Amino acid sequence: MPFRRLLRRWQGALLSVVGIVATVWLGFSGQLGLYIHPRYFVFTLVMAFIAGVLVVVAFALLPATEHEHALPDDDQGRWAWLWSAGSILLIASATVGLLVLPPATLTTATVAKRDLNGSTSNLTQSEASDLVGGDYSSFTVRDWSSLLRQGAGEDFFADKTATVTGFVTPDTSDPENVFFLARFVVACCAVDAQPVGIPVYYPGWQDEYPIDSWVSIESGFDTNPSISSEEAIALVPSEITPTDQPAEPYVY
Repeated sequence: MPFRRLLRRWQGALLSVVGIVATVWLGFSGQLGLYIHPRYFVFTLVMAFIAGVLVVVAFALLPATEHEHALPDDDQGRWAWLWSAGSILLIASATVGLLVLPPATLTTATVAKRDLNGSTSNLTQSEASDLVGGDYSSFTVRDWSSLLRQGAGEDFFADKTATVTGFVTPDTSDPENVFFLARFVVACCAVDAQPVGIPVYYPGWQDEYPIDSWVSIESGFDTNPSISSEEAIALVPSEITPTDQPAEPYVY
């Protein structure tokens, strides 16, 4: 009974502490960007500190209620045991999920549920126009995909070389010959992340580059040789270099 009363009193505090510790750890380990936009880093860490102070104050000052000290009858005792087991499982799951398992980035499984190169993930018409004449060597996957989506013609891309890194996700209209080199654009947090990608014509790519593996490509654009793909223009590289996932896998 004392353990049950203690667990009932401190369940919320323990869950709060797990969340606070996880947030601070992600912040200082440089992995908070897997969940939120960098502009919110300072705000999030400050709020985590405030939350920690409030948890300590709340549970240090508030005494246990009479209900927590009341002895349940046999039926209530059985329910109390189930509640205790569920509370322990919840706390353990939160601890493992937030502090033990490594943070994971979004993958093709998420791309399939969202609109690749949708209007909310690419730059606007005016933003894409501002890219023309810029430093093409510094263009991101989002920059190139926005120009492709806005309808920049073959003449525009004829003398352009893209140097980009992203993960491999198949072109659903011709998965045998074409894949997208993709990244996720994060405006606020990973929940609203939208995928963007550049089509890459490379027949048999599945034999060399698994889905969700990261690759780097330096290549020019050309008319997409695929007769099935819906993409008119694509990168047509002679070589693709496997690489590790970058420290900042998302585009902001």
